[in-house]
Amino acid sequence: MPHTMARMGDVLAGFHAAWEFESDSVLIRFERGIRTPKLFQALGERRIPLEAIAAVTLTPGKRGTVVLRAVPRPGADPLMEAAAGQLKEGCDPYRLVLPADRETLAEYYADELRGALTADEEPAERFLVKPPEGPLTFKAYDGKASFDGKTVSFRWFWTGASSAKWKAGDQSFPVSELCGVEWRSPEVFEGHLRLLRREPAPAHPAQADQDPAAVVFGLGYGPVHESLPFAAAVLAASRTSSPAPVVAAPHRDPADIADRIRHLGELHEAGLVTDEEFSVKKAELLAQL
Repeated sequence: MPHTMARMGDVLAGFHAAWEFESDSVLIRFERGIRTPKLFQALGERRIPLEAIAAVTLTPGKRGTVVLRAVPRPGADPLMEAAAGQLKEGCDPYRLVLPADRETLAEYYADELRGALTADEEPAERFLVKPPEGPLTFKAYDGKASFDGKTVSFRWFWTGASSAKWKAGDQSFPVSELCGVEWRSPEVFEGHLRLLRREPAPAHPAQADQDPAAVVFGLGYGPVHESLPFAAAVLAASRTSSPAPVVAAPHRDPADIADRIRHLGELHEAGLVTDEEFSVKKAELLAQL
């Protein structure tokens, strides 16, 4: 008979979060204070099934603290899969930091949790943790990304998007056409979010700023707390979707089309778009009216 938590519903509160222990899961509630990492505030709360936890550790922390951590099972959480090990220690949603004088209590709960675990470190065959809920949006350096649960949309900014993206136009990707995401943290060089498409798919340009299936981050754009939950939600949806029937694209706003033709003309005058490219793209935009 599997071990169960001694007192279901017990709560262990630490800095920035509190863990509530249930018979089959741990409910993590994140604080919303100004000192709480913004990623935690964006997540709000997360329920982690015990089958999504591979192990539990308790280690000394910094400045008189101890750290209780649930080690997520590989492949169980879309958020951690999208992050791919890039999260800083202070933004790890599986860490609970407590004052050192609560070490004995933390050890008790660590032992209880270890006894209740049913999984090992083998990769999960499917996501076991619920992904962030949509609709989700965030602003990157070269465009705005939106996800309504079925379609990812990129709308390019005049001030940031490359000429290659302007030539391609705004993009929409049904999740049924995607097989995953590639997220590179905004806190590192060349941070970006790239959508990975099912076969047959065009080859990705080496640089994300040239790829219409990617948005790039810059200083102050696409922060972790916005772009990572977005990436996790898209990743989870792409794993559970099936190919959808082709439907006709909706007509675009005439004013929006006019603005884009005007900008295309500016690129043409600046020599960034050839005569042929200008004519082809203008015809494509007019066809959307």
